[in-house]
Amino acid sequence: MTKTPIRVDIVSDVVCPWCIVGYRQLLNAATATGIEIETYWHPFELNPEMEPEGENLREHIMRKYGSSAEQSDAAREQLTKIGAELGINFLWSDASCIYNTFNAHQLIHLASDEGKAQDLKLALFEAYFTQGRDVSNDDVLLEVAETIGLDREKAETALADQSFASVVREKEAFWTSRGVTGVPTMIFDGKFATSGAQGVDNFSKILAQFSDT
Repeated sequence: MTKTPIRVDIVSDVVCPWCIVGYRQLLNAATATGIEIETYWHPFELNPEMEPEGENLREHIMRKYGSSAEQSDAAREQLTKIGAELGINFLWSDASCIYNTFNAHQLIHLASDEGKAQDLKLALFEAYFTQGRDVSNDDVLLEVAETIGLDREKAETALADQSFASVVREKEAFWTSRGVTGVPTMIFDGKFATSGAQGVDNFSKILAQFSDT
């Protein structure tokens, strides 16, 4: 008898490098164990009060976490190495910025109505981390949305009218009310939650545990 895929809800932000790292680790774990998963993405904003123009990434990390320039560089090196092992091409520069992602989450919600939320989420990860694009810019969001087959006019209207602002806020509030304070947070089969990129081995053990239930 074919087993039902394990549902994995992923609370994440488009500008969170550990979110794409954790997702790729989860995929590798699913492949390694032969256990099928179904992933569902949920919104979280790392910087909901971010100014429209964004902020220099290094300066932001130093200000927010109190790290030094050297520590910031070391973190980038670590992420670049981990990413390369997972097929993620992180490209950092002195000009790298971090942005507000509220509109991005609204478009992901729109895409979910057409079964394309994951396609858009992954495309936005690629646009931000590999192409260095401004994922708060409406033109960028619309161009990326078009690449995954989302209707540009419909997407443009959604952003102009802020059609999904309230539902995204409600979803964000839902997860924060349940204790989600950092991302990625992954909830397996609605029963067990992890925070952060756990690694292929740990994700494999978690999948195996739920596959046996």
